[in-house]
Amino acid sequence: MQSSFDLPVLLEQAVRLVGAASAEILAVRRDGFAVDHKEDQSPVTIADMRAERLIVAGLRDATPDIPVIAEEEVAAGRLTTPGRQFWLVDPLDGTREFAAGRDEFVVNIGLVVDGRAILGAVAAPAQGMIYGGIVGHGAFCQQGARRHVIRVRAVPAEGMTVFASRHYADDPALESCLARYKVARLTNIGSALKFCRIAEGVADFYPRLGRTMEWDTAAPQALLEAAGGRVVIADGTALTYGKVGFENPHFFCYGAN
Repeated sequence: MQSSFDLPVLLEQAVRLVGAASAEILAVRRDGFAVDHKEDQSPVTIADMRAERLIVAGLRDATPDIPVIAEEEVAAGRLTTPGRQFWLVDPLDGTREFAAGRDEFVVNIGLVVDGRAILGAVAAPAQGMIYGGIVGHGAFCQQGARRHVIRVRAVPAEGMTVFASRHYADDPALESCLARYKVARLTNIGSALKFCRIAEGVADFYPRLGRTMEWDTAAPQALLEAAGGRVVIADGTALTYGKVGFENPHFFCYGAN
């Protein structure tokens, strides 16, 4: 799995763009906003739109030969054909959390090569943090001008800390899934922050048993795998990209084996 581009340079570009998009999102939150709904009844705000325009313009300017597939463009009917290499953008993952006044929302930019997410930048605007990683090269967390390496942890003796989706907290399938593990703590939050918590060694497991799209997961999967974790589907194989319709099956995120 080789990229013809300089991956560290692309990662820094993605980090800059998620940071700029974060500033746009926080400005919208300060100024106030309305919540609209797309055809699938998922929420969307002006923050989603502004952040996506900024990111997409930046990626297409910097890497015109790499297709960009972005959530709101797809929702509006603009369908870009993925190539061997392509960007996946979720300008505001966790719009429901954002609209509800919670802090659990992120900005995702992921690079896919040959069906695998290999590079990811994830910003958590409300926390003032940016995560980045390249599979095989390591991962980091950046706050302000400070950047430090992050890595998954070994599961503690008392059991796993599990992060699960806020919106599937009462799903009986979650209880059935967790019955197979020794669980010390369960926390329900929104957005791809769950991947980040595993990547930085705060949590150990995230089972996703509800619907997601590829732009929701490409960047945080690359981050988690760069930090030593793994993301697999029910048969134990890796979650891959470029699927028809861009919809993911159920998947499971783990820290250290």
